[in-house]
Amino acid sequence: MYGLFRSLLFRLEPERAHALTLHLIRFAGGLPGVREGLKAYFAAAPRPVQAFGLTFSNPIGLAAGYDKDGLGWRGLACLGFGHIEVGTVTVQPQLGNPQPRLFRLVEERGVINRMGFPGKGADFVVRQLQGGRPAGMVLGINLGKNKDTPLEEAAGDYLALARIFAPLGDYLAINVSSPNTVGLRRLQARTSLHSLLGALAGERSMLETRLGRHVPLLVKLAPDLTDEELDDALDVIQSTGMDGVIATNTTIGRTGVVSPYARESGGLSGQPLRQLSTEIVRKICHRTDGKLPVIGVGGIDSPFSAHEKLDAGACLVQIYTGMIYQGPGLVKTILNSL
Repeated sequence: MYGLFRSLLFRLEPERAHALTLHLIRFAGGLPGVREGLKAYFAAAPRPVQAFGLTFSNPIGLAAGYDKDGLGWRGLACLGFGHIEVGTVTVQPQLGNPQPRLFRLVEERGVINRMGFPGKGADFVVRQLQGGRPAGMVLGINLGKNKDTPLEEAAGDYLALARIFAPLGDYLAINVSSPNTVGLRRLQARTSLHSLLGALAGERSMLETRLGRHVPLLVKLAPDLTDEELDDALDVIQSTGMDGVIATNTTIGRTGVVSPYARESGGLSGQPLRQLSTEIVRKICHRTDGKLPVIGVGGIDSPFSAHEKLDAGACLVQIYTGMIYQGPGLVKTILNSL
């Protein structure tokens, strides 16, 4: 059925198609009879995972970027995910980069985006997250800086977002690796990252005292780091007491990509990213002796590619582009293969 729906969906401009599907799942998740029907159809046997001090009902999550403003996460929870990561959220609303900014590489099962964190801002997302939560759903919130915030003041954005969303999310993801906000990836450098994560670690201590629980902080890294840059980032992440890594964000590389869209600027995701992101997961697990939990992201569109990330050392995986090409049944298909 999804093959037919996809053929119709792919006739639409990618960003419009995405908005349509998100609103459909939001609407479906708000209808009592339909919601229960979706849960039953996409249900799979639980595969519990312990990570970051949290219990996940299964290791498959939805990556940040799909539900930037928290509009459809309750409906998406009906598709069998063990966790959903909302965002990237910025303090202030922003339009993001000019359109067109999203491109399908159909033959290569990839996507290039240069969205630039478009969103309605933190206050809007707070309203979407308040209220009831689907049973057993772990909710992550991905945080980023506003485009107009100078790099030297970026910590202020992340600290403000941590204060806002620590009471609402189960974990917070610090996004310093999107290629679509000018200069953002410079925050992955040792000195800048230490300053940012050190400030967040101090803020977390105060938040935990107020909330009476641990607030896991994860750092999302780029796949394009050199070995030396990766070592520096991991050293800072461990020394500042962060709880884990999300590996990886999209790549600016175009190795092996023959689509005419390869010349478009932005981050590449999907199958062309698969091997690169898996290698980063493997490197992180090896260099930290498996002591730093990793969520593997990039090119997961089948049981094989999910197992590949888990075999490389990831404790959890996330999908996004794979769901565009394979449909919502991908979660159940992977879970049934575990």
